[in-house]
Amino acid sequence: MELAHVRLLVSDFAACYRFYAEVLGLKPQSGAAEGPYEKFSPTTGAAGIVLQDRATMAGLLGEVNDTVSGHRSLVVLRVDDLDATCDRVISRGATLLHGPAATADRMRTAHLKDPEGNLVELQEWQLLNV
Repeated sequence: MELAHVRLLVSDFAACYRFYAEVLGLKPQSGAAEGPYEKFSPTTGAAGIVLQDRATMAGLLGEVNDTVSGHRSLVVLRVDDLDATCDRVISRGATLLHGPAATADRMRTAHLKDPEGNLVELQEWQLLNV
């Protein structure tokens, strides 16, 4: 597994976007200042910080978008074989909340929670056929 990024689930996307871009000076990947998703890259290092609209993730997981007790962060781990990884973590006692399923053109994900209720996303990218 490789740490892909830490994703922060936010309610005021535009304000958080401005903070990470203008206050911290991180470089936005696409310039999607209104969301619902943006990755910020530091000047050094491979992993970045991603903002995602909290309501979008709540909808994906079939949960209520509760800003008081709702999820605030998501650790994203990139894996080579999502199905095998899911089978392995299930055999070790994990319960999947979602997936494995396609969530973007070239990406499949599965979601689970750690013992404290923090969200973890297992993410597999599929290569383009060129």
